[in-house]
Amino acid sequence: MSMQDKIKELLELRAQARLGGGEKRIEKQHQQGKKTARERINMLLDEGSFEEFDMFVTHRCTNFDLDKESYLGDGVVTGYGSVDGRLVYVYAQDFTTFGGSLSETHAAKICKVLDKAMKVGAPVVGFNDSGGARIQEGVTSLAGYAEIFQRNVLASGVIPQISAIFGPCAGGAVYSPALTDFIMMVKNKSYMFVTGPKVVKTVTGEDVTVEELGGATMHATKSGVAQLVAENEEEGIKTIKRLLSFLPSNNMESPPEIEPTDPIERVDNALNEIIPDSPKTPYDMKRVINSIIDNEDFLEILPDYAKNIIVGFARMGGMPVGIVADQPLHLAGVLDINASRKGARFVRFCDAFNIPLITLVDVPGFLPGTGQEYGGLILHGAKLLYAYGEATVPRLTVILRKNYGGAYCVMSSKHMRGDINYAWPTAEIAVMGGKGAIEILMSKEIKKIEDADKLAEFMDTKEAEYREQFANPYVAAKYGYLDDIIEPRNTRYRLIKALKSLQSKRLENPPKKHDNLPL
Repeated sequence: MSMQDKIKELLELRAQARLGGGEKRIEKQHQQGKKTARERINMLLDEGSFEEFDMFVTHRCTNFDLDKESYLGDGVVTGYGSVDGRLVYVYAQDFTTFGGSLSETHAAKICKVLDKAMKVGAPVVGFNDSGGARIQEGVTSLAGYAEIFQRNVLASGVIPQISAIFGPCAGGAVYSPALTDFIMMVKNKSYMFVTGPKVVKTVTGEDVTVEELGGATMHATKSGVAQLVAENEEEGIKTIKRLLSFLPSNNMESPPEIEPTDPIERVDNALNEIIPDSPKTPYDMKRVINSIIDNEDFLEILPDYAKNIIVGFARMGGMPVGIVADQPLHLAGVLDINASRKGARFVRFCDAFNIPLITLVDVPGFLPGTGQEYGGLILHGAKLLYAYGEATVPRLTVILRKNYGGAYCVMSSKHMRGDINYAWPTAEIAVMGGKGAIEILMSKEIKKIEDADKLAEFMDTKEAEYREQFANPYVAAKYGYLDDIIEPRNTRYRLIKALKSLQSKRLENPPKKHDNLPL
C-alpha cells in the first residue's frame, strides 16, 4: 500500500467519523430542531480552531451482538479549540450514534478531555444529548459515569465547567451536569430527571409529562437546576460564550479585564430619587444594577428562580464582577430557602474564581413561617452566611434601604470581612422594623390603650421616633461599620474606585482539608 493510498484511507476514515450515525440519523436530528454534535462545537469555537481527539475510538462490547454495529468516535466528539481566542476544551455527545448513549470508551474520551483541561487550566464545555447508559455494556457504562463524576468533583473550583443540555439527560447522566458550575437548557428541546415519567407513574401513580417532570422551564423556575435557559441552541451557545467572557480560565488567574467604553465617572441623578418615601413601596433593583455597571451589560443567573434575590455577572470599569442584590419587587426582597441557596452557590463560584463581589442590600429579614422552618431555613440561610464568611475576593457592599436583623449580618456586612461597606442616606439598619420593635419594647404601654384610634396614633408616633433614632445609617457609621455614606448618584464611581484599590488584596483562610458547609 503506497503512501498516497494510506493518506486516502485516513481521509476516508475521517469522513466516515464525521458522519457519526450516518446521513439519515443526521437528517432526523435536524428534523427535531437539533444540531449535531459537530455543528454545536463549530458554533461555540472560533472558526478553524477545533482540534479533535479520539476520532477513531470504537466500543469494545460484544454483548447482545453489539460487536456487529460500531461507529468511529463511539457517540461523542471531543477535543479543544478557542472561544474569542481563549483555550476551551469541549465534548459533545452525538445522538446519531447509539442515541449518544454512554459506553466505557465514550466515557474514557470525556475523561481525557477533563484530565487535559485540568493539566493546562482551561474551561470545559460539555454538550449533553444522550439516551443514558448503554444498557448492553452493563456495569462498565456505570463505571464510566463514575469516572466522569470523580473528575467533575476534582475539577470543581479549579476550572470553570459548563454543561449544555441540548437533548435528553436522564438517570445517572444528570449528576455530571449537577456537579458542574452552570447548566444551560433549551426550551422544549432538553430535559433532565433522575427517573422518567413511566417510572414515576409506576412508583407514585403520578401522571406527568416529560416537560413537566424535567423540562427547561421547570428547572429554571421550580428546581433551580438550570442556571441558564435559551429559546434555541444558537441563543444558548451565544450565552455560553458571553458567560465565558466574564470568567478566568482557571482558579489561578484573574478574570479577563477589557478597556471600558462606559465612563467610570458617569453619574445617574435618577438614583437620588429611586427609593420611595414609604418603606412599604417597592422599586426595581435591576434599575440600580443597570445604572452602575458598564453599558447595562448584565448576565443574570437563574433569573426566574427565587426572584427575591438577583445574581449575575457584569463589568465595572472593564473589570468583571459578580453582583448579588435583594429585589424589593419580589417578596419585598426577603431571604428565604431558595434565595439563600441561589445566593450562596453564586458567591462561592465567584470566590473560587477570583471574581470580586458587589452586594446591593435592601432586605427586611428572613421569611417567617412553618413552611420555611420545616424546610430547614436555618441551615439554608446559613449557607449564604457561610459563603460570604469564607470568601476572600474583594467584597463591596452598598446598603440602599432596609437591612434588618440576622440578614444584616448575612449580606456581606463589615463583620463578615466586607472590604468596603457603603450606605445610601436612605439606609435603615436595625435589629428589626419599627412596628415590630415598638410592639416588643412598649408592650405594656400598648396594652393600656383601649381606643383604636389613639392606639394607631401612638404606634405611628413611636414608630417614627424609632426610625429616626435607629433606622438610619449614621448609627452604624459612628461605630465604623460603614466606611462612608454616599450620594446614590455617585455609586458607580465610588464602587469602581474601591474595586481598583482592592486589586492587590491578599487574604487566606486557615489551612484545612476542606470545610463543612451546612448542607
